[in-house]
This record gives sequence, structure tokens and C-alpha cells, in this order.
Amino acid sequence: MRATAEFRWPARVYYEDTDAQGVVYYANYLRYLERARSEWLRDQGIDQPRLLRDDRMFVVSRVEIDYIVPARFDDALVITVAVAERRRASFKLTQRIVGVDGDSPEYCRAEVTIAYLSASKLRPVKMPESWLLES
Repeated sequence: MRATAEFRWPARVYYEDTDAQGVVYYANYLRYLERARSEWLRDQGIDQPRLLRDDRMFVVSRVEIDYIVPARFDDALVITVAVAERRRASFKLTQRIVGVDGDSPEYCRAEVTIAYLSASKLRPVKMPESWLLES
């Protein structure tokens, strides 16, 4: 995984994402974060279907999330991903959901720990060296 500036992925709040008051249901923030992580991995050149064929997979092992301001129906969002820490068999990401312009609020912030596992044994395995480099 190359060290890059904060990865940004656009999204919009659809009616199906909201509760009766038109506010994003709290669990749906996790869906936005997951989709952005998947797009970030693709941007990093990591082919997740191939990883599975090679008996490897990523799993979320921990999430700490702060809900700051509620997002509402039809809000345009940007979900960010940034590597905060790398380890031999895991990494920690900082993710944010913000509005598309500088005047928009930060809707939520999360620290997400991702483990790299053998898919068949469900045990941690060392990530390739090239993913551990800072460049």
C-alpha cells in the first residue's frame, strides 16, 4: 500500500439510507466507510477477488466511530481513507465522512483496524513487504 494523500470517494445520501426523519441511520455510516475502503484498495492496485483465490482476505477487526453531525437525505458526501499505522499483519485507517465543499460539516470520523488473514484458517498472516513500505 503506497502512502498517499487522503483518498477521497464521493457518495450521496439516498432515501433508503435514512430513517423516518430523513437522517442517515447510524449503521449506514459503516456502509459508506466500507465502500470507500474497497475503492481505496482498488486504487492501491489490490485485487480482492484474487486475494481470496490466493487464500488471503482483509477483515475489520475493530472500529471506533464518532458521529458528529447527522447527514440528511440528498447530502453530497466525501468519504476519506488515510493510513494511520502499518503492522506486519494489520493496518489502521482513519476515515471521515465530510461534505463536498469546505463549508460543509464533518459528519463522522472513524478509526478502523484491518487484519490480513488466511481465508481458510482465519488466522493473521504477514502482508507482502511492498505493502508495508511508506513510499
